[in-house]
Amino acid sequence: MKNIDFAEIKADFEGLQGKHPGLWPVLPRALLMLGILVALCVLAYALYWKGLQEEHEAAQRRELTLRQDFEQKMAKAFNLPALRRQKNQVAQYVSILEKQLPSKAEMDALLSDINQAGVGRGLQFELFKPSQVVVRDYYAELPINIRLVGGFHELGHFTSDVANLPRIVTLNNVSLTLDDKTGDIAMEAVANTFRYLDPEEIAEQRRAKAQAKRAGGRR
Repeated sequence: MKNIDFAEIKADFEGLQGKHPGLWPVLPRALLMLGILVALCVLAYALYWKGLQEEHEAAQRRELTLRQDFEQKMAKAFNLPALRRQKNQVAQYVSILEKQLPSKAEMDALLSDINQAGVGRGLQFELFKPSQVVVRDYYAELPINIRLVGGFHELGHFTSDVANLPRIVTLNNVSLTLDDKTGDIAMEAVANTFRYLDPEEIAEQRRAKAQAKRAGGRR
């Protein structure tokens, strides 16, 4: 600090107005060049380097996304044999379940099997009334209101026989009533049977849904 002549520095900055910068003393010219350089850097960053930086950051984000996508696809490719085995197992399981659903032509035989399951156990049917068929997306459900009268063990065997039928039948809303005079038990229930839809019925379902969708879109 003792070697700095502030008076000389002050003198370098006096009388600069009106002079060409090339005639300025060394220190003012150096500061001017430094100021111009800083201004150029700021301008270059705002007009050019900032855009490059944003593009670089966007490219880094895309690279990260692509890397994650690649890793996920590699994991799927690595597990592809196992996934194919699982798909085949699911297809086989679905096929087994579909075989437990009768076709439309087999429904009469299934109803006969349910009736025979009760008669074969010595039960008396007081009611066997199929209700309206409920059509789902890929199958149809047929509820049957039944009322059987007989002994407790016979009714138990009947429910077991129904559960062991080759086709799917479920007993719902089961209620038991004891007749004090005869000792018999009356069982009321809804037996639900199921069947798969024929291709024509599936096509009709799709047409009905498409029409309903178009009708809803016009409202």
